[in-house]
Amino acid sequence: MHVIVLNGGSSSGKSSIAHRLQELLPEPWLHLGTDTMIGALPPRLLSGGEGIGGLEDGDGAVAVGPVFAQLDAAWTLGVAAMARAGARIVVDEVFLGGAASQQRWRTALEGLDVLWVGVRCDPAVAASREAARGDRVPGMAAAQAESVHEGVSYDLLVDTSQASPADCAQLIAARAADGAPDLTGQDD
Repeated sequence: MHVIVLNGGSSSGKSSIAHRLQELLPEPWLHLGTDTMIGALPPRLLSGGEGIGGLEDGDGAVAVGPVFAQLDAAWTLGVAAMARAGARIVVDEVFLGGAASQQRWRTALEGLDVLWVGVRCDPAVAASREAARGDRVPGMAAAQAESVHEGVSYDLLVDTSQASPADCAQLIAARAADGAPDLTGQDD
């Protein structure tokens, strides 16, 4: 296994799962994702327009401009290059474009052994987590809870409103280690 892609909405528990995976998996795994990429952007690209908007205020909807889209595409290819160079990577992602976002990642990761994991969370639970965090725009978690999964296929689904991040990570680690049977009824 080269890459584990965790896709879910804001505050769904992806980062907590990724940190647990780093503890559980025997080899070292890097945790890279949306927050890493956004944290690397110049501040001028965080207020909409050509960059990404909706991260600081608004109705929870995120708007992506052309410069952000170009940098995000380069980021995706860079993560794939790291995996090809031998790094094992847990990608913590928010597929704002649903199936189109997954296809962009599939293209970049072609030829690599990838485990696609859907991280679901009840919108009310995600909204409660979002409020407790205090570093997210109110409404973002609820707005993304279902939309990021539209048209996306997974090898495994976990639900952090039903299981702890540790339990979800154990399921994912077992699947990554031994190819446990598909629990979602979906095949890639």
